[in-house]
Parts: sequence; structure tokens; C-alpha cells
Amino acid sequence: MKKKSILFALAAVCLPVVLSAQQERKITLNEAIAMARVQSVDAAVALNELKTAYWEYRTFRADLLPEVNLTGTLPNYNKSYGSYQNADGSYSFVRNSALGLSGDLSIDQNIWLTGGKLSLVSSLDYMKQLGSGGDRHFMSVPITLKLTQPILGVNNVKWNRRIEPVRYAEAKAAFITATEEVTMRAITYYFNLLLAEENLGTARQNLSNADHLYKVALAKREMGQISENELLQLKLSALNAKASLTEAESDLNAKMFQLRAFLGVGEDENLRPVIPETVDGTKMEYNQVLSKALERNSFAQNIRRRQLEADYEVATARVTCVASICLQVWVYRRES
Repeated sequence: MKKKSILFALAAVCLPVVLSAQQERKITLNEAIAMARVQSVDAAVALNELKTAYWEYRTFRADLLPEVNLTGTLPNYNKSYGSYQNADGSYSFVRNSALGLSGDLSIDQNIWLTGGKLSLVSSLDYMKQLGSGGDRHFMSVPITLKLTQPILGVNNVKWNRRIEPVRYAEAKAAFITATEEVTMRAITYYFNLLLAEENLGTARQNLSNADHLYKVALAKREMGQISENELLQLKLSALNAKASLTEAESDLNAKMFQLRAFLGVGEDENLRPVIPETVDGTKMEYNQVLSKALERNSFAQNIRRRQLEADYEVATARVTCVASICLQVWVYRRES
């Protein structure tokens, strides 16, 4: 008896410490949904996928704009030996050493309608022969207008203008779908925890009732009003109620961990869901639901994108068997 009193005293001292370590936090359904959309891992993954699709679309849009390119060779050293015929008809080998520098500045613009490229180029070349009596030469091409046009080929720019907007629309629709899935999971976990708390309260009440009935049965057994079999049945009911309480406590801890992990809440917070007072009702019409489904459902955009990509692959396969021809036209002015 003395040992039991010591254990109860230690439990009374340690219990407040454990309870203070876990702070209770009341949370409403709207708060849980808002936290899930911001802090959950699924929401972060969906947002990153949307950002990736956005920057891919921005890259595609940048390909349609004029592009400034600077290329150069700094420097280019060449040393070679070549045959040279002398005045008497004999041959001798002559060493040639040269140092060259070159640079090009171009403005390129893709022509999506035809698949060609229009370029405005300005270039400068310098060459110096090394050795005694070496000369220096400069050549400048201030303006060169260059048109490159594939004759028998696939217009990749035109196909990208058809595919990439659909791909980006699919990514936006997929983000909306993922956000709604996060919302539904948050609602499910919220009410699972709420139901587990109610089940725990019911299990505690059942255990209290079973213990009370068992105590009454003990008194009646002492007075001979009930049989030993009835007493054992009530004792079994009390044991079953205690097992149900343990199971309810385990289920509550599991549902608590599930909601905390999904919302990104630390283990030091003990969430207490609040029963919603009212649920907002929304009137839905078939035509409205159908239009929203076609507009925001990623499945329809996915079907459209895959159809366009299949058409692009068919067009590419058709020109693969044909010889590739590219037309290039230069108009320039040279100075040296």
C-alpha cells in the first residue's frame, strides 16, 4: 500500500510537466485548410511543379523574342607548313605562322510563321602574320542581313506555339486540382481527429458505467441477489470497456499524428479541433459544373497536349525520309 501511494505521488508530480510540454491548440476547419494549403508537403510539391511549368513557358516566350548573340575567337594561333613552287620549278616547304582574332555581334529573330531565322550581323576580323616582315590585316563587315529558311523541314517554332500554351494551361489546372485534393485531405484528417476524440469520450463513459455496474454487482453478490456467472459477465464487460478505451486512445494518437504531420505542426502542440457550427451551402447547376470542369480540369488539357504532340511526331516522321534543304541568303557590305 505504501508503494502504491509513492507511485501515485510521483505520477501527480510528473503529469503536469508532461502536460505543460504539449501545448493545447484549438483549431477550426478553415484554419486547418489554410495551413494545409501553405505548410503541407503536397501543397509545396504542387507549387514547385507550377513554378517549373511557368519558367518553362517563360523560356518558350523568350524564344519568340529577338536574341542578341556575341561570338568570338580570342585568339586563334595557326602554325603550318605548306609546299611552295620556286621560280626554277622546284618545290620547298614554307612555314606559315599567323595569329587571328574574330568577333561577331548578331541580332536573331525566329520567324514562327515559316520556321526561318532572320539575322542582322556585324563582324570584325584581324590577322597578323608572325615572323620578320609579317603583315597585319583587318576586315570589317558592318552590316550583314542573313535569312535562313528550311525548305523541307518541320516548323518547330510554330508547333511550340501550339503545344506550349496548352502545356502551361495543363500545369495551372493540375495545380488547382492538387490544391483541392490538399483541401479534401485536410478536411478528412480534421474530422477523423474530431471523431477519434468523440470515440475516446464515449469509451471513457462506457468504462465508467461498466466499473459502476461491476461495483454494484459485487455488492449484490455479497447479498446473494445475483449469481457468480452474472458477476463474471459484468467483470468481462468492464475489461472490454477498458480495452476499448486503450484502443480509442491509440486511435486518437494516430489521428493526431496524421493531422500534425500533414499540417506541418510540431509535436509539442496538441491540436483540439472545433466542431463547425454551420456549413456554407452552395447551389450548383449542371452547366456551371460542366464549364468549370472543362476549364479547370487538367485531364482535358492533357488530352489536347498529347494529341498535339502526336501530330508533331507524325509531321517529324514524314520529313525524316525526305532530304533536308535549307536556303540561306546574305546581303552585306564589307570593309577591309
